[in-house]
Amino acid sequence: MLHTLYLIGIAAFAASGVLAAHRARMDPFGGLVLAFVASLSGGTLRDLILDRHPLYWTRDWVLLTVIACTGVATMLFLRRRELPQRTLMVVDAVGLAVVTVMGAQAAVDAGVTPLAVVLLAVLTGVAGEVLRDVLCGQFPPLLLREEVYATAALAGALCYLGLHHAGASPTATTVTSAGLVLALRLAAITKSLHLPPLSRAGSSQSAGSARSPDVGAAAPARNPVAPPEPPC
Repeated sequence: MLHTLYLIGIAAFAASGVLAAHRARMDPFGGLVLAFVASLSGGTLRDLILDRHPLYWTRDWVLLTVIACTGVATMLFLRRRELPQRTLMVVDAVGLAVVTVMGAQAAVDAGVTPLAVVLLAVLTGVAGEVLRDVLCGQFPPLLLREEVYATAALAGALCYLGLHHAGASPTATTVTSAGLVLALRLAAITKSLHLPPLSRAGSSQSAGSARSPDVGAAAPARNPVAPPEPPC
């Protein structure tokens, strides 16, 4: 069951990569590239940090086939119908939920510290999306734009760690943690939830610009001690 959930999450990330490439007006090759980048980057970075060799996807032909088939199927679908922006975000939320929890499980199996488990889980969930957004020219990436994205992955990682130490079954731990990530992300999408900005500099700048005089406003009074201007 866990492997099936992982394939579902990877397929969701592959579809989100193609959808992002479609919005960026890339060609089919670019769509496939983003499908693999979004699907494999997080797990690859996690395995490199944990010094796990060979990398997990080099031995799993089923995983690579799922990514390729999902990418091609998504591109064929997009030739017939146009999908709204929210579809990309919902599909991406499914991938984030599953892949984050799988990253937490891999970190727990590696025997790292609890803090490292949380960091690696979040990294596994968000790294592919960061690279996807960067390749699409979106700056800053999605998770840095006041979105409840990495925060949802963090909550899921903490939930997984807590349930694991509480002695819950692996299936219950995985499903509950993934459900929490998905619920938080979907709530952020449907309710337009955002984290507070880092500073209010932008608002003060905009307020200052709002106070600046319009083009048609009256000019300020001339300095009374200045000499009069010569007639035209």
